[in-house]
Amino acid sequence: MPPKNFDRRAVFAWTLYDFANSSFSTLVLTFIYATYFTKTIAPDVITGTAMWSRGITISALTVGLLSPFFGALADTGGFRKRTLFILTAITVICTANLFNVLPGQVLKGLIWFVIANIGMEMGMVFYNAFLPDVAPYEKIGRISGYGWGVGYVGGLLCMVVAMVGFVQTENPWFGFSTENSENIRATNLLVAVWFTIFAVPFFIWVNEKKGRTFPNIGQMVFSTVRQLKSTFHEIKRYRQIVRLLVARIFYNDGIITIYSFGGIYAAGTFGFTFSEILTFGIVLNITAGLGAFAMGFLDDRIGGKRTIQITNMVFIAATLLAVLAPSKLWFWVSGIIVGFFLGPNQAASRSLMGRFVPADKKTEFFGFYAFSGKATAFIGPFFLGLLTEMFNSQRAGMSIVVVMFIVGSLLLTRVDEEEGKRLSGRS
Repeated sequence: MPPKNFDRRAVFAWTLYDFANSSFSTLVLTFIYATYFTKTIAPDVITGTAMWSRGITISALTVGLLSPFFGALADTGGFRKRTLFILTAITVICTANLFNVLPGQVLKGLIWFVIANIGMEMGMVFYNAFLPDVAPYEKIGRISGYGWGVGYVGGLLCMVVAMVGFVQTENPWFGFSTENSENIRATNLLVAVWFTIFAVPFFIWVNEKKGRTFPNIGQMVFSTVRQLKSTFHEIKRYRQIVRLLVARIFYNDGIITIYSFGGIYAAGTFGFTFSEILTFGIVLNITAGLGAFAMGFLDDRIGGKRTIQITNMVFIAATLLAVLAPSKLWFWVSGIIVGFFLGPNQAASRSLMGRFVPADKKTEFFGFYAFSGKATAFIGPFFLGLLTEMFNSQRAGMSIVVVMFIVGSLLLTRVDEEEGKRLSGRS
């Protein structure tokens, strides 16, 4: 169990990495590039929505398949931080290359995005696994909430810079032109620079314990496979982890679908312009940040499971409102409600997992955590794209999100939080 006199500088650096990577989640995955892809790169919004869903599906499947192995490999070799650095670099480089994607270059745009998204999501496996190291056990909920809250602040500030400097101006910064959407594409360069600068403190101030050493890479991989096989069987002993991961497959899939298609849905169904989408994104990041900070304390007070269930109930009502919304006003209302509870849901899920995992298998078990979030994360995006094509309606596609939240909430009722903490040996 981490000492109560924890390293505040390490906590700050850990949360700042969320500040860094949220620029990608906000500008590339959710609002600006996703909308640019469907409205400008693709031939039409319906086709663009379907193609974007394929890209999300591919990246989700890849992360789901690779995350358990790489999590075990990092635990075996003790190079979580080194691997996170490489994945961060991949994300930054591929994001910068999105600047070169022009209208009509659908395949090129998808390839760079998919690789960047895989790097980003794989990196979160290793980043999340540092939470039990930097946070005292009794404060793990609020520090996880701090991370999400600071992350939403990062996404918000990056969005404001993008709006002021590149989107809502006749003279974009650094000499970029408004012709051929160059100013919109330049926001990808902003994300790459932002991610790089604010990720640096993590690699300086967050320490990692040395792992075992091996004479060659072959033995290390062999040991990793053996350990992963052992953990796969051992995880059955931690039945509350299994129940949490199964429930999370569904409600997290709903969140992923909202993240991936929120801006696309606003543009295609309600006719949002780039400026309106940016404003919408700013408001959602403000509400999400407030929610993550406020309900981190609630997590520590009433428990992670109850916090997650509260947010799931709200999501069911709010996403149903978004599907049926007759006007922009009601869509705004549903979006603000979802935004406030997004951070608390994800922060409570991460902290609950942190309470359940045994101390010596953090990264490996967080690999399964990522697996639960990604192995079937293609379901929501895939069916959203399929239903959108079948009914020629984004509303029909978005209805799948309501179903995912209902199923996830029902499965979460089977989780016994107290037993999960007791079995981990960390309480």
